[in-house]
Amino acid sequence: MTDTTDTAGTPGTPGTPPSEAAPSAPSRRALIGWGGAGLALGAAAAGGAVAVARTGDDVDPAATDLGAAIAFHGAHQAGIATPVQDRLHFAAFDVQTDDRAEFVQMLKDWTAAARRMTGGHTVGEGAYGGLAEAPPDDTGEALGLKPSRLTLTFGFGPSLFAKFGLADRRPEALVDLPKFPGDALDKARSDGDLCIQACADDPQVAVHAIRNLARIGFGKVVIRWSQLGFGKTSSTTPEAQTPRNLMGFKDGTRNIAGTETARLKKFVWVDGKDTDAKTAWMTGGSYLVARRIRMHIETWDRTSLQEQEDIFGRDKGEGAPVGKAKERDKPFLKAMKPDAHVRLAHPDSNDGATLLRRGYSFTDGTDGLGRLEAGLFFLAYQRDVRKGFIPVQRNLSRLDALNEYIQHVSSAVFAIPPGVRDKDDWWGRTLFSEEA
Repeated sequence: MTDTTDTAGTPGTPGTPPSEAAPSAPSRRALIGWGGAGLALGAAAAGGAVAVARTGDDVDPAATDLGAAIAFHGAHQAGIATPVQDRLHFAAFDVQTDDRAEFVQMLKDWTAAARRMTGGHTVGEGAYGGLAEAPPDDTGEALGLKPSRLTLTFGFGPSLFAKFGLADRRPEALVDLPKFPGDALDKARSDGDLCIQACADDPQVAVHAIRNLARIGFGKVVIRWSQLGFGKTSSTTPEAQTPRNLMGFKDGTRNIAGTETARLKKFVWVDGKDTDAKTAWMTGGSYLVARRIRMHIETWDRTSLQEQEDIFGRDKGEGAPVGKAKERDKPFLKAMKPDAHVRLAHPDSNDGATLLRRGYSFTDGTDGLGRLEAGLFFLAYQRDVRKGFIPVQRNLSRLDALNEYIQHVSSAVFAIPPGVRDKDDWWGRTLFSEEA
């Protein structure tokens, strides 16, 4: 739950309209096999939204329009510096196949489906009207819904590199996270060979996307764990109102903005200087840390307002730092208590370490003891985990007064490859294609 982070604009190439991005494909009969269905790419659109292109180094402001489509193609994957949507469905997968060619084909199929869904189209031949004897290509629950700014962001976990002869292609920055003081990690809800982050303004659109990709991957991959999220807790759009977390405080006030090209380059995007001949495939990508943080809501709700504000280092109403009047006033860290969250998370307290955050609130019923199973699903992108999340979390885990009210219960780290350039490109090509 770091309060201060840094992000910049999302450089990318102009997006290809969905109608042009979907190439023709073999017949449905030739493609049956993805969990009983094929992916024929000539399907009609299931929505009429116009794609929003990412041009130059900025994110088009029009992308913030509810219902719009965000361009799938670009130098970097969408869903990182993209204006943050309101809903999340995050899934980690384990790979079941040891057939490299089969796995690569699945990545290509996933990319083709993601390209269509982010553009507001159905997968393959759609949810109805095809062969009556075969399952439809699309599960159908998003029929009639707009794209809702759906983005799908794909990554590789450290464990993948033990498969397919990829050990020497694992970047040094893709480290296994150390155990931090206070961690109570559930292994069944941690790690994973692959991840997909689906963000949208309509929860059904996000769930639909993960569901279809899981279907396509049937027999090759299986969902290891997943998390639904609501109420974004950080923003990459400076003019937007800062969202609040479930503790009632504004979160991520100084997050990197999607238009801050210089900060994105410095703190988020992997540079050619960070790689060698074996790991150059990550150039233009980023690293993601995902942490499920349980909040002890009932204890927090019985804590005095003054203590709550002291713990965060901000006032609860305006969100202003201690001693300041406005939320975005530069904080004077020494005016805060030594164990205040904002003070400990600030780059000035971590040798400049800065993260781009895209976290979401979650509530998953109760824990069986009458307490809410709720908290923050923390997502942070960075250029190097060793210089980003790890030093910040070491500082927070030892000293943060907020630790009395939270606990990290799951954890994962992923390498997020560069974006899909055009209709012939696919997720993971730079790692798996020898030509790349």
